[in-house]
Amino acid sequence: MALVLLLQLFGVVASLYLPSLNADIIDFGIAHGDTGYILSTGGWMLGVSLVQILCSVGAVYLGARTAMSVGRDLRAAVFHRVGGYSARELSAFGPSSLITRSTNDVLQIQTLVVMTFSMLVAAPIMCVAGVVMALREDAGLSWLLAVAAPGLALAIGLIMIRMVPNFRHLQVRIDAVNRVLREQLSGIRVVRAFVREPVETRRFGDANAQLTDIALRIGRLQAMIFPIVGLAFNASSVAVLWFGAYRIDAGAMQIGAMTAFLSYLMQILMAVMMATFVSTMVPRAAVCAERIGEVLDTESSVLPPDVPVTELPAKLSLEFSQAGFRYPGAADPVVTDVSFRAEPGRTTAIIGSTGAGKTTLLSLVPRLVDVTAGAVLVNGIDVREIDEDTLCARIGLVPQRPYLFTGTVASNLRYGNPDATDEELWAALEVAQARDFVEAMPDGLAAPISQGGTNVSGGQRQRLSIARALVRRPDIFVFDDSFSALDLETDARLRAALRPHTANAIVLVVAQRVSTILDADRIVVLDEGRVVGIGSHHELLDTCPTYVEIVQSQLTTEQAA
Repeated sequence: MALVLLLQLFGVVASLYLPSLNADIIDFGIAHGDTGYILSTGGWMLGVSLVQILCSVGAVYLGARTAMSVGRDLRAAVFHRVGGYSARELSAFGPSSLITRSTNDVLQIQTLVVMTFSMLVAAPIMCVAGVVMALREDAGLSWLLAVAAPGLALAIGLIMIRMVPNFRHLQVRIDAVNRVLREQLSGIRVVRAFVREPVETRRFGDANAQLTDIALRIGRLQAMIFPIVGLAFNASSVAVLWFGAYRIDAGAMQIGAMTAFLSYLMQILMAVMMATFVSTMVPRAAVCAERIGEVLDTESSVLPPDVPVTELPAKLSLEFSQAGFRYPGAADPVVTDVSFRAEPGRTTAIIGSTGAGKTTLLSLVPRLVDVTAGAVLVNGIDVREIDEDTLCARIGLVPQRPYLFTGTVASNLRYGNPDATDEELWAALEVAQARDFVEAMPDGLAAPISQGGTNVSGGQRQRLSIARALVRRPDIFVFDDSFSALDLETDARLRAALRPHTANAIVLVVAQRVSTILDADRIVVLDEGRVVGIGSHHELLDTCPTYVEIVQSQLTTEQAA
């Protein structure tokens, strides 16, 4: 920053020295026909111009590097902050808005920093020094400075005041366009399946039209700036020539001095124009900074413990103790007073109707969200007191919506264990009933996977997600409805192959199909977020009406027995 300021100072001093040298050439060299004086002074002017160019280039280069560093640090800060958010904060901001804030909003701030270092820093130096040098040439025309510069600043300032609220609306409209576009790209299959292309086209057109409208409003205001600047420049030039001619005629001013005064006035107005031009970017950058500040100032509801537990025993136990969760502002909790215990080597299944709170309950274990009542205990220790890395390293999560990352089959499987060998990957694929289709791929483990795993089927994505969890070899397996996309035969084979690999682990399974959990050691039945039954399949058939209804809706009497 200090070096940029110093270079800008040298550059401005050099540029202000040039009109004075030019005036000397006119008043002394040309007026007296002194060719030697003209050549020597002209040489000085060339040297001063070279210094000005070098200083300006250096200042712009260093300013650009600084701006890029600011953008880099802001993007990194937003990324790390969002990476620590729980599901609650992510849903509050929305993915499209977070993407806009980390890209477009950061770019606006970055652009302002570049313009500040290249223009705004030099503007006040040039303005003050230009006034001093202009008064040095002729104080009689100083009143023109007092009229032209403030008048230009006032006119552009009034335009800026009208632009501030429009910039705020502009960023909101960009969010809206990104949201609609993201939804349409993610749901393109649904759009085509229901022949909703015309509707979605109109929907995007409306969002785009609103963005265009606000952008045009801002553009019209910005378009007024340059005519005003041109009017100020031309009117000032005419005024200097008009009143300067009278002073020259009266012998109170030299022609060279008038030329220098005109140059200084143009530089002063140029400085005002640069300052106001950069200032037009301030409102939008301020809005963007406010939006980024909202992200950086929002703390995750899943907070790290003050004194974290960093070591857990080899054998774990898991207990829900009157656990509950309520979203902020919700009238009713999603999960209420859930209590049960899961032991190693035993499979605990959770079943219930849609919206019963099954996924939310499982999310409490790896702290995707934190309980708002009660506790989740690992070996008697509240998960909120355990170091996050220590806890997650012992958990293998297979989410309800399996997600694969851009890369290869191997890179996705090693997401669970970066040091896993190819043999371990193939072993996990075989257990997950995924070896056959991976071997059929031309490149095997090196076969490419597109973003979200869209180049493989839903069932293949689920099996690869299960294999990814197996590669980790966790002590707690969390299967959140991870078998729903599999046919019954593949489901049965996979569960049979899983048993030896989960014999010493805690297994939590959320399922919609009763056939998936028939052989579970314990089944927890949820209804509207509450536990209405716990026991084995046969015990629940005798004691839990809710479970009986679920069974009867899926199985025949012979199958249920």
